[in-house]
Amino acid sequence: MTLPNDPTLETATLGGGCFWCLEAVFQELDGTVSVIPGYAGGWLPNPSYEDVCTGRTGHAEVVQVTYDTARLSFADLLDVFFAAHDPTTPDRQGNDVGPQYRSIVLYHSEEQRKTTIDYIRELHERGVFDRSIVTEVVPLEAFYPAEEYHRDYYQRHPTQPYCALVISPKVAKIRKTFAARLKRRSG
Repeated sequence: MTLPNDPTLETATLGGGCFWCLEAVFQELDGTVSVIPGYAGGWLPNPSYEDVCTGRTGHAEVVQVTYDTARLSFADLLDVFFAAHDPTTPDRQGNDVGPQYRSIVLYHSEEQRKTTIDYIRELHERGVFDRSIVTEVVPLEAFYPAEEYHRDYYQRHPTQPYCALVISPKVAKIRKTFAARLKRRSG
């Protein structure tokens, strides 16, 4: 197990729709140490899931990814992040609608901010999306872990309809697109 004070560990906080989706996707990557669903980007301290679902807390559903920079870069995370959701739809991902589902990068350092801005500019220049990217890029002020029942949701409930219909296709896309970056599976 990697020690928490390991200098190769960094943290990224990203929101792109339902945190169950992003948690499942980022758990696939070689180099991720932990992926914690939670809330960030709003003004209500210590929000609950029910609070955030009202759309009136300012918070987005996010994941906080701790990763080993010796195996995975912040730019690698952005590759996967922008492939795993639609960054052109304000306050929406598929049928999930509201500001809590917005696309957002909450940076932890000036380097993350600059990398994100440059990455979005590159996506625009390459014409990767038909519409403008609306991803917010803001400093992380506070992260509130989600309730325990949200953790490892996809792993614990793969046949639940939302998981089967929404999350499974995203995970399959990431497995296909980023096969070289995935954790090795035993068996």
